[in-house]
Amino acid sequence: MTLLSRLIYITLFIALLLTGRAASAAQLPDFTDIVKQSSPAVVKIIVEASGPRPGQAQPGPEEMPEYLRRFFEFRGGPQTPRQRMGMGSGFVISEDGLIVTNNHVVEGADSVLVRMSDRREFDAQVVGTDPRSDLALLRVDASKLPVLELAPHDDLDVGEWVLAIGSPFGLDYSVTAGIVSAEGRSLPTEAGENYVPFIQTDVAINPGNSGGPLFNLEGEVVGVNSQIFTRSGGSIGLSFAIPVSVVRNVVAQLEESGRVTRGWLGVTIQDVDKNLAESFGLERPRGALVVQLAPGGPAADADLREGDVIISFDGKDIPASSDLPHVVGLIAPGSRVPVVVMRDRKSKTIKVEVGGLDADDSYTLNSGGDGANQGGRLGLVVEEAPQEVLERSGLAGGVLVREVVPGSVAAQAGVMHGDIITLIASTPVKSVSSFDKAVDRLSSGSSVPLRLMRRGSPMFIGLKLKD
Repeated sequence: MTLLSRLIYITLFIALLLTGRAASAAQLPDFTDIVKQSSPAVVKIIVEASGPRPGQAQPGPEEMPEYLRRFFEFRGGPQTPRQRMGMGSGFVISEDGLIVTNNHVVEGADSVLVRMSDRREFDAQVVGTDPRSDLALLRVDASKLPVLELAPHDDLDVGEWVLAIGSPFGLDYSVTAGIVSAEGRSLPTEAGENYVPFIQTDVAINPGNSGGPLFNLEGEVVGVNSQIFTRSGGSIGLSFAIPVSVVRNVVAQLEESGRVTRGWLGVTIQDVDKNLAESFGLERPRGALVVQLAPGGPAADADLREGDVIISFDGKDIPASSDLPHVVGLIAPGSRVPVVVMRDRKSKTIKVEVGGLDADDSYTLNSGGDGANQGGRLGLVVEEAPQEVLERSGLAGGVLVREVVPGSVAAQAGVMHGDIITLIASTPVKSVSSFDKAVDRLSSGSSVPLRLMRRGSPMFIGLKLKD
C-alpha cells in the first residue's frame, strides 16, 4: 500500500469515527431549552415550624456530607430549637399565584415562604392539602407569574427520558435527568391506603426535591416528585413521582373546595395467585379478589359478593389488586360504572354507583357448640367458632380450625391453626355441619377457593384437591 493510499485510508477512518460520534450525540436529548423555559416557574419552599415535623423535607446536619454541612452552617448559621426549618420544591400553575408541592413539605408548618428563581419572596397561604396523594396547593399574592403546563394525560413509556428541577439539600434549581423505570408502582401509606400509581424513575432525587416537577421532553409536567427509596439518605436511583392524572384531579378539588373527595368502593381485596386463579376459572392470575364487603357500602349495595374477582372497573383492566384503588379513587363519587367480575367461574357485569371518601374520612373493615370434626379430604379438624370470636371478627358464622394435618391439602395451601373458615367454593360455612356438606360436594382434582379470617383479617386461599 502506497503512502497516499494509507493517508486516504486514515482520513476515511477518522471521518467515519467522527460521523459515528456525531450521530450518537445527536440521539441524546438536549435539555437546555426545557431548563431555560421552565426554571423560572419552579420555586423553592422554605417552611418554619415550632417543633418536629413528620414530613421534614431537609435532613439534619448530621445526615449531610461534611462539605455540605459547612456550606449550610456558613449560609444559615445555627437554628434555635423553637424554629425548625425545612425545605422543598414546588412549581407555579397559574399566573395569579397557585403553586403545587407535596403535602409532607408543608405539613405542620407555622409559616411557608416561596422563593422564585429571580430571588423574589412571597409568604404563601396553604389552600388545601391531601395526605393520601401527598399533594398540597399553595397561593401567593402575585400576578403575571411564569407558569408550567401540566401534560394532558399520563402518556409515558418505560424508557422515556424525563428530568427534574428542584432544590436538593437546599442547592437551588438543580437539574437532574434519567428515564422512566416503571409505571403504576404501588407504595401503600402507613395507614395501608394506596391511591397513587407512582411513576418510578432513575432521576437523581434527594431531600429538597420533594414537590418539584418531573418533565417530559416536550417540557410538560408529567409528575410531582414525592418519594425516594434509599439506605444512605441520598439518591440510589429509585425515585417516585405522582402522575399528572392524580395531580390534575387533586389540584382541581383543592382549588375549588380546599379538600379532596375520591371514589370509594367499600371492599377489602387481595391478589390472585396461581391456585386461586385456577379455582376461580381464570386463565392466569389477575384481578382483585373481594374478601370482605363494607356493610351498606357501594359494593354491597350493588350486589358484589365476597369471592368475586374484579377484572375490569369502568372499562379499565385490573391486572392486580393494587391497581383497583388507583382506578376507583379517580372516579367522581356518584358515578355509575360497569364492573366485570368472575363469579362461579363465569364473567358477569355489574353496575356500581361509586361512593365518596372525604379527605378526613377513614374506613377500615373489621380486621382486627363444641362438635369437633375431621374434614378428611382437606386434612382439617374444625369446631364451631365461639360466638364472642365471631362477633369480634364481624362474622355471622364460621368454623374454627383446631388442627391441620401435616401434608394434607389444607396444609399445602397454607391453612393455619386458629383460622376461621367462612366460605368453601361458593358455599357459606356457618357451622360444622355446613362445613361437612361443603367438603363432601367438592370434586376430586378440582381447585376451589377457601375464604377465612386470620388474626382478624379476611383472605382467600386456593385449595387443590387430590384426584
